[in-house]
Amino acid sequence: MERVPDVPERLPRSADPARVNDYDSFAEAYSADNERSLVNAYYARPAMLDLAGDVAGRRILDAGCGSGPLSAALRDRGAVVTGIDTSAGMLALAKRRLGDDADVHQIDLRDRLPFDDAAFDDVVSSLVLHYLQDWGPTLAELRRVLKPGGRLIASVDHPFVAYTIQEPRPDYFATTSYSFDWTFGGQTVPMTFWRKPLHAMTDAFTTAGFRLSIISEPQPDPAARELFPDSFHDFSAKPCFLFFVAEVPPSATGSDG
Repeated sequence: MERVPDVPERLPRSADPARVNDYDSFAEAYSADNERSLVNAYYARPAMLDLAGDVAGRRILDAGCGSGPLSAALRDRGAVVTGIDTSAGMLALAKRRLGDDADVHQIDLRDRLPFDDAAFDDVVSSLVLHYLQDWGPTLAELRRVLKPGGRLIASVDHPFVAYTIQEPRPDYFATTSYSFDWTFGGQTVPMTFWRKPLHAMTDAFTTAGFRLSIISEPQPDPAARELFPDSFHDFSAKPCFLFFVAEVPPSATGSDG
């Protein structure tokens, strides 16, 4: 028997822009689901950690850290982690998890980051970029704060899923938004994501000065097979998220200026 649903319910809707993506309104419910769900605990997070590899002693920025599960896992592996997120509610949960002295900040990824050039060895950004219409300014800032040779490890909704399953639209090559109701533990909230074709994603990384080294469609953790027997096969046979490792060339400087 499954312990929790494998993915939150998504229903197409016309969202009120003033209320959309308000994680403060459901931070507790989202964080509780994120702890143990198939899609997060046994797929997205293990995949990010696998791509990160040995992080002992590395300075890592968790861009869109939420309630801090990925930050905690990286810290347990010896990384020195700084977390940023737009949601005060999620950051309060991150401090509860990581300790009041945790290095977390409320920052909008569309703004300039309050960090020095080349401040970090790695940036991780799990399931964040698809909230942004224009990746360009954000990726440029993430590149700026990475040292030469540093890595951006990011995951997003798979473009195939976004165009064929989530409110299908006829033009794959257009950058478009889609809105839906997201349900966690009986609580429903309006969300809006942006979808773009794969070539637009890869172009955004290279335009920002990154060199793509990995594009990955990983399998879920095999341990999920027994925990989620009713959904594991379908989940492991269909696309869900797309993962990237983008590197700053070793000769690059931390600044665009």
